[in-house]
Amino acid sequence: MIESAHALTLTDRRDRRFGWLMASPSLALLFLVILFPVFWAFYTSLHDYTLISPNFDTFTGSANFIKAAEDGQFRHSLWLTTFFVVAVVLLEFLLGFLVALALNKVERFKAIYYAILLCPLLMNPVIVGLIWRMFLHPNLGIVNYLLSVVGIAPVNWLGSTKIAIWTVIMVDIWHQVSFMIVLLLAGLSALPREPYEAARVDGASPLQCFWRITVPLMRPVIIVTLLIRLIFAVKTYDLIYIMTRGGPGISTDFISYFIYRTAFVSLNIGEASAMSIILLGIILALTVYLYRYMRSLT
Repeated sequence: MIESAHALTLTDRRDRRFGWLMASPSLALLFLVILFPVFWAFYTSLHDYTLISPNFDTFTGSANFIKAAEDGQFRHSLWLTTFFVVAVVLLEFLLGFLVALALNKVERFKAIYYAILLCPLLMNPVIVGLIWRMFLHPNLGIVNYLLSVVGIAPVNWLGSTKIAIWTVIMVDIWHQVSFMIVLLLAGLSALPREPYEAARVDGASPLQCFWRITVPLMRPVIIVTLLIRLIFAVKTYDLIYIMTRGGPGISTDFISYFIYRTAFVSLNIGEASAMSIILLGIILALTVYLYRYMRSLT
């Protein structure tokens, strides 16, 4: 009995060593591609590193983090990004869930609907930004032309401080709502049919089935979808760079674009690295919270 247990332990150790050996190339690649840049950014954030003086001679400690936290424009960009993320994730989820529920009932031509939905999602964000920038041109854009046909005055979509942020939100929804639809539709397609059949026998209405069966069963899928979309929304940079460059003024100066300007316009790599680490910490905190919440549901 003792000998078999000892042999089993040796086998487990050999299997574990073999597993680490097989995983080591992937782990090394992961370190080089992801962890090394993060460590380099953190090390840079502790020094007075600029593109004018690219060296690590001056150790500043937490000075770059304090300077970033006290920067009013950084706090404004953080708040603006938070507003954008909440708006796009919430609106895309509501619209995506509604479309997914409708498509889940469709039996014919579902492949065609999938192809139509995936078209915006497959487009590069730079191409999306260029297309909508032309569509929304105040004088030559097709959107203002269509508005003029029905007697509505032209709108300065990207030149107004009050409208520009909502224009970016609208374009992002057009581009990314398909992502929500595809993931939610996959979750709806995988739901078991037995609870619905039992609920119909008991006389439950469609609305009751939705709130008592669909939503609870879809909760893990919803959490994962919101988490993935939230992370991508925080990193939004392409649309801002192509469509507004943070303008007019600083009305669309999201955190990713602000960090870019700090690094490559102000040339302060150390402070930009500190801002990046702060942003990474916020994203990790949200990820851990949502992951633990998702685990509590299973």
